[in-house]
Amino acid sequence: MGNLLKVLTCTEFDQGPNFFLDFENAQPTDREREVWNQVNAVLQESESILSGLQAYKGAGQEIRDAIQNPSDMLHQERAWNSVCPLVIRLKKFYTFSLKLGKYINIYFLLHLLLSLTSPPFTPTQHLEREQALAKQFAEILHFTLRFDELKMRIPAIQNDFSYYRRTISRNRLNNMNLDIENEVNNEMANRMSLFYAEATPMLKTLSTATTNFVTENKTLPLENTTDCLSTMASVCKVMLETPEYTSRFNSEDTLLFCMRVMVGVIILYDHVHPNGAFNKSSKIDMKGCIKVLKDQPADNVEGLLNALKFTTKHLNDESTPKNIRTMLQ
Repeated sequence: MGNLLKVLTCTEFDQGPNFFLDFENAQPTDREREVWNQVNAVLQESESILSGLQAYKGAGQEIRDAIQNPSDMLHQERAWNSVCPLVIRLKKFYTFSLKLGKYINIYFLLHLLLSLTSPPFTPTQHLEREQALAKQFAEILHFTLRFDELKMRIPAIQNDFSYYRRTISRNRLNNMNLDIENEVNNEMANRMSLFYAEATPMLKTLSTATTNFVTENKTLPLENTTDCLSTMASVCKVMLETPEYTSRFNSEDTLLFCMRVMVGVIILYDHVHPNGAFNKSSKIDMKGCIKVLKDQPADNVEGLLNALKFTTKHLNDESTPKNIRTMLQ
């Protein structure tokens, strides 16, 4: 199909970068291959994480029966035997978040930002050269927001884990040591509890990793990171609002993928940039991005709009224009 990323010139209006980034077909070049392979292994695991979360049913009925019949050991055992495998699954999700944060901070962001921001090319020009890495970054963002969307719809996670911790504490008081504590000891349970208490735990992991990257790599100008993020946001916005581009998607899922990526980079930009994404000086067209989301079916974007409202850092700053706040009400 020729260049997967086509850079077009804006002649009438300064609308920012105008791209088609092929999220469906971009393949790594030789110079991208090493990092791409490392991150691809993590992304492949992310698919099973989402499948496992989507299939999570919880042990609500068993827990209710156990609470209502505290003297009935059959109900107690049934609840415990239902909860333990679920806690092991929750540990797997949490452990993956640690791995994701590590790869983002140590491997991926360093290579991505160095490759997308190194002179003499601008982030715009680099995206055509290293688009497979940009696609992987987009896939990480997509996974992050999808995980958090699913987690918010499953209150059973918090209920199951609370029951597990109460039972462990009660048994510890009775000097009973359960085998599962070898898998999920008290320290691990505390860390998992903090993770699942977050409304958007994966997004928190991603934001923290990105912020740590900026803090730890002081020789890399902050603008390199924020320019990379704002360019990605502009790419997604233009693709979403341009029928010529959306018509190239082979799947309707790519449209939602593109929206999640746009929201993800906005949130990261807002956490990393001192003035945030909503300030008038921001390089992200927030009004345009929000409009693009609101033009979509409400069911497709409710979670994304909520992410902008509740997981950004600067939305409620005095410097945020009133019309932007109004659009997100």
